[in-house]
Amino acid sequence: MLKIIRAADCRKEDILTREVKEDLCVETVVRGIVSDVRTRGDAALYEYTLKFDKADLRSFEVSEKEIKAGCAAVDGEFKKTLRIAAANIRQYHKKQIQKGYEIKRSDGSVLGRTVTPIERAGVYVPGGTAAYPSTVLMDVIPAVVAGVPEIYMATPPGRDGKIKDEILAAAKIAGVTKIFKMGGAQAIAAFAYGTDSVPKVDKIVGPGNIYVATAKKQVFGAVDIDMFAGPSEILVIADGDNDPSLIAIDLLSQAEHDVLASSVLVTDSVRLAELVQSAVETLIPTLKRADIARKSIDDNGKIIIVGNINEAVAISNEIAPEHLELLVKEPFKVLKSVKNAGSVFLGQYSPEALGDYMAGTNHTLPTSGTARFSSPLSVDDFVKKSSYMFYTKDALEGLKDRVVDFAEREGLEAHARSVSFRFRK
Repeated sequence: MLKIIRAADCRKEDILTREVKEDLCVETVVRGIVSDVRTRGDAALYEYTLKFDKADLRSFEVSEKEIKAGCAAVDGEFKKTLRIAAANIRQYHKKQIQKGYEIKRSDGSVLGRTVTPIERAGVYVPGGTAAYPSTVLMDVIPAVVAGVPEIYMATPPGRDGKIKDEILAAAKIAGVTKIFKMGGAQAIAAFAYGTDSVPKVDKIVGPGNIYVATAKKQVFGAVDIDMFAGPSEILVIADGDNDPSLIAIDLLSQAEHDVLASSVLVTDSVRLAELVQSAVETLIPTLKRADIARKSIDDNGKIIIVGNINEAVAISNEIAPEHLELLVKEPFKVLKSVKNAGSVFLGQYSPEALGDYMAGTNHTLPTSGTARFSSPLSVDDFVKKSSYMFYTKDALEGLKDRVVDFAEREGLEAHARSVSFRFRK
C-alpha cells in the first residue's frame, strides 16, 4: 500500500529513498562478456545469442526481405499511428537543431564554432518477450534530424531468429540504416568495439536491463553513451481538486514497468491522499502486471503531504524526477518554479503515457535524480561541436607579450616560445 507521510514530520532521507546500487556480480559477468566480444568478435556474439536468446543465427543483419515482410504484417492502422507519432517527434526535435557561429574582430581575428553530426549511432531497443516500437522512434528520429549518416539498431531476436514486426515497421518509418539481431551486453560490446559483421559506432543510446546498462557504463570512453538509466519514476503534484482514480492510474503507469520503479504523489490535501491510496488498491488487481505493480508500490511508492503547492515543488526539485505531472489549477504558473525534472506534464489531459508515445517530446529521460544536471535525449546527443580560430600577424603581435607571460607563469616554456619564435628577427 502507498505509504502516506507528512513532509513536516520526516527527514529529507525519508523522502529521498531512491538509491542506485551496483551489483558486483553483474559487473563481473558483463565485464567478461564485453572482453570476450572485443577479443573474439562474431564468434562470441553468435555463442551469446544462442545462450541467452536461444536463437541459432546464420547472420546478424536483418535482410531487406525480412524488413519488408515485417512491415507488411503490421496492420495499416498501427502503421498510421507510428507515422503520426514519428511526425510529432520529428517536428519537436527539428526545433533543437543548432548552427555554428562566427565572431570577426576589428584586428582581423576570427573565432567560431562548427556543429557536426557524429558519423555512426548505435540504438539499442529491448526485445524478446516485449516489443517497444516507441523506443525505436524516440531514439532514432533525433539522430536522423541531427544528420547522422549511419544509424544502426540492435534488438534481441526471438527463439525463431526473428524480430517483432512492429519493431521492423517502426525502424523503417524512423529511418534506421541497418538492423542487427543481437541483444544484451554482447550487443553493446559489438557496437562499442566492432566485429566483422557489426560496425563500430560513435555513440550508443537506448534503454535496457541491468546487463545492458552495466555494459554501456563499462564501454563508455571507447564510445559515448546517452545516460546511465535507472528504474522508471513518476512524481505527481496535485491539489485537492482532482479525480483520485486518474492520479492512481498515472502512478501505476510507472509501477507496472518494474518492481524497482518509483511512484510518488505530493499533495496539500489529506483527503485526496487517502482517496488515491484507496484507488491504487482497487486498481492494482485489474492490471495484467499486477504482481510487478504491487511490489513497486509497496517498496517504493509514497504519498507526501505538504502545506502548499510551493512546498510540493520544492520537494520535487530535490527529488528531480524522471516524469513530473502538475495536476494543479495553474500548471504553467507552477512550471516556472520547476528546476529539476526530465519531462513535465501539465494538466489532467497530459498524462505521462501521452509523452511515452505520441506527443513528440522524447521519452528517453534522466532518472535517479540525474535531472539535476542532465537532459532528455535530443538532437544535441548526436552532434559534436568544434571551435576554430584565425589570427593575422598583427592580431597575434598585439597579444604576444601577454600570451608569453601567461605561459611562463604556468611554467610552460615551449608554449611561450611557440608565440615569441614567430616574431624573431
